[in-house]
Amino acid sequence: MRAASAALGRKRKAGHKGPGRRALEGALLGLLVAGVFAGLGSFGALDALENRLWDLRVRTFARPSEATDRIRLILLDQGSLDWAEKELGVPWPWPREFYGVIVSFLTRSGARAAAFDVLYTETSFYGVEDDESFAAAVREGGRTVAAVQLSREQGKDLSWPSGAAEPPAAALNGVSLADLLRGVFPIPELSAAAAALGNVLAVPDPDGVNRRLAPAARFDGRTVPTLALAAYCLGEGIRDLEFRPGAVKAGSRSIPLSGDGHVILRYRGPSQTHRAVNAGAVLRSETALRDGGAPEIDPEFFSDKYVFFGFSAPGLKDLRPAPVGEAYPGVEVHATLLDNILAGDAVRPLPLWASAVLVLVLGMAAGTAIRLCRDALQSAAVLAVALALPFAAAWIAAGAGIWAPAAAPEGAVLFALIGGFVVNYAGEGRQKRFIKEAFSQYLSPVVIERLVHDPDKLTLGGEKRCLSILFSDIRGFTSISEGLDPVSLTALLNDYLSEVTEIIYRFGGTIDKYEGDAVIAFWNAPLDLPTHALNSVKAALEYQKRLEEIRPRMAETAGRDVYARIGINTGDVVIGNMGSRQRFNYTFLGDAGNLASRLEGINKQFGTFVMVSEFTKAAAGEDPEVSYRELSRVTVVGKSEPVRVFEPLYRDEYERRAEVLDRFGRGLGLYYAGDFRNALGEFEAIRDRDAPAAAYCERVGRLLADPPREWDGVWAITEK
Repeated sequence: MRAASAALGRKRKAGHKGPGRRALEGALLGLLVAGVFAGLGSFGALDALENRLWDLRVRTFARPSEATDRIRLILLDQGSLDWAEKELGVPWPWPREFYGVIVSFLTRSGARAAAFDVLYTETSFYGVEDDESFAAAVREGGRTVAAVQLSREQGKDLSWPSGAAEPPAAALNGVSLADLLRGVFPIPELSAAAAALGNVLAVPDPDGVNRRLAPAARFDGRTVPTLALAAYCLGEGIRDLEFRPGAVKAGSRSIPLSGDGHVILRYRGPSQTHRAVNAGAVLRSETALRDGGAPEIDPEFFSDKYVFFGFSAPGLKDLRPAPVGEAYPGVEVHATLLDNILAGDAVRPLPLWASAVLVLVLGMAAGTAIRLCRDALQSAAVLAVALALPFAAAWIAAGAGIWAPAAAPEGAVLFALIGGFVVNYAGEGRQKRFIKEAFSQYLSPVVIERLVHDPDKLTLGGEKRCLSILFSDIRGFTSISEGLDPVSLTALLNDYLSEVTEIIYRFGGTIDKYEGDAVIAFWNAPLDLPTHALNSVKAALEYQKRLEEIRPRMAETAGRDVYARIGINTGDVVIGNMGSRQRFNYTFLGDAGNLASRLEGINKQFGTFVMVSEFTKAAAGEDPEVSYRELSRVTVVGKSEPVRVFEPLYRDEYERRAEVLDRFGRGLGLYYAGDFRNALGEFEAIRDRDAPAAAYCERVGRLLADPPREWDGVWAITEK
């Protein structure tokens, strides 16, 4: 790992970015992007997209209110036009007398107010008597709101008509309403007869869709309410309006206003969500009642209701785009405003400052989250959540009757994520690619992926750490190498080391170095591995199992069977970059490593191939796949403290050899007790089936021939 360690050390010195640094970078990136989109939103650059997204929300939450049933519609539809022409011989335009008959039916029904979304600006085609008939019905009913249209540039009227009903008084309280200089008023007869006049001018958004209405406008020193507000004031007997920033108060109702003084409409559904009848049916009903007959429409249908009269026939050209439909009768736009007033739930716009905060917070959060991502899975999760969050917030707000921006937050989040992806790829991505390339020869793919996932877990400076350390060596390698040419020897070693390395990697180990046929590996560095001791033992067992499988193949090259001895110990060492300033290696130093090396050699004394210390066995704990048999208490060269050593076995092998191992255990117990003669009897019984028992036969034989003066049961190993 020398080259990788040195290179990564230089990279870390150049400045590895921890989570805090990445989070700060992401927040600043998100703040920058969000600031741009907050500005775009405030200047209206995103209005086209925002309006379309709002229409989706409107359609999602369009539901009738409790007030919806207080409103009725009379629509002059194509069926009514066809009926009048076919049955009565009356083509379009209708005589004003027809409208008078409708007003009379509403008067008979006890309608609370009747608002006509029709401009009667010219004398009737049927003569003055026709106008007077209509005006008489309006005057007699006393509950009719006639339409006016006010604008800045169009209209012949420059002053309020003489004799017309005055609009409610209004306190503006510093609120600026549109000051309209021109108007189109009804004929004098109707202006004087109507109980109120209401402005029907509805200015759509730039895309032609009607999403809002101005509740009132200024004309000739008066505050003229829109048709719906005029009907409400008439029906509720309201004589005063009070405007203040963000709202207009009409009686007990406070109607929220957007920053430009409009009411954002909460649509209740598609056309005719408010209960509607056609004009022909109303005419026939009033005529039937006058003739003593039964009406098509029960007068109770309009009793105490607000009634709007308007056009829905396509040829009369009063169909307008709305969020809930492309051909929405204009009269229903006004009916929707009255519905909102009655229900008290007109849409409230999110304040500009709150919209800006929303954009900034979401942009910063997206930038921070994406910079903290470690892999594709985390990035995908952040992408899904972050992109859905602005829409979710906007939809939740819409459900609560609030227009919160969606386009600007979504744009801020999207571009913050893109920016974060670019930074991650350029910075963290480069680092991850480097880690994979630098450590691919030394660490298992599992460990590399963990490093890539969180480079902060990588510590390359010297540190004290508990490792499980493995030393292995091929038995009799010197004599094997002497019998092979360099090419064959290299092929043999490459084959052997490739198999060994794959197993060590599979169990999460790290290759420290290869020294000829020797392999040195360790577990629990550079990343924490709680099961490092057990993993090292299982790796050793798999090591031997795999070597048994490939032994025939290797024997073809080596000329003999190849066996490897393994020693494992667990303990504290110092691990880090060891060496000179010019050249160093990521390795360990400490007695724990020395003992592992000694255990590898001690296998020769016992005829075993895997030996672990008592420290490794204790750290590995219980496992259903692995069993151990104690081999001895030994002291190694340079150490006086004895260490218990064990041979690990797969559980099935242990059970298969239970008789032999149990007898060995009894013999070992007698050996520890100094009962050499009986111990020898136990070992002799199994010496042909167990190499450690054979080793003890020789050992006990020498002790019987030359009994020790003091006995502690320790086998002193004098060879390395």
